Amino acid sequence: MSDDMDTAMPDFPSDVLDAAAHQREVRLTTYGRNSGKPRDVTIWAGTDGKRLYIRSGEGMRRHWPQNLVARGEGVLHLGNLAVEVKPRLVTDATEARMVSALYRKKYGPFVKASKPDQPLTEGEKTTFELLAA
Repeated sequence: MSDDMDTAMPDFPSDVLDAAAHQREVRLTTYGRNSGKPRDVTIWAGTDGKRLYIRSGEGMRRHWPQNLVARGEGVLHLGNLAVEVKPRLVTDATEARMVSALYRKKYGPFVKASKPDQPLTEGEKTTFELLAA
């Protein structure tokens, strides 16, 4: 796994990580690349108990990952919690597949995951670790 992942500091309090672990869907607010206007999307979130991850099953075709990368900020809404976040695009294939395993455990076998000898899925290519802003 990448050095970035090994040295990551736990950024979020336990109530945020617990909410991410137990809520089926969360809301992410991103800001338009050109307009700067807030845009909300309902997505899934996964956690390993220390780090918080989101991903786009359709890759960068969706507006929200493009906005998140371009603006470098967003707000994650978990029930009544609102947490300012910044993204770290996961570029390590092993870490991306680990996140797929987290998603499969939480959301079921229809979550697409690649094997080590296969190319990454679109979701794996657009996996983000969220960091506290």
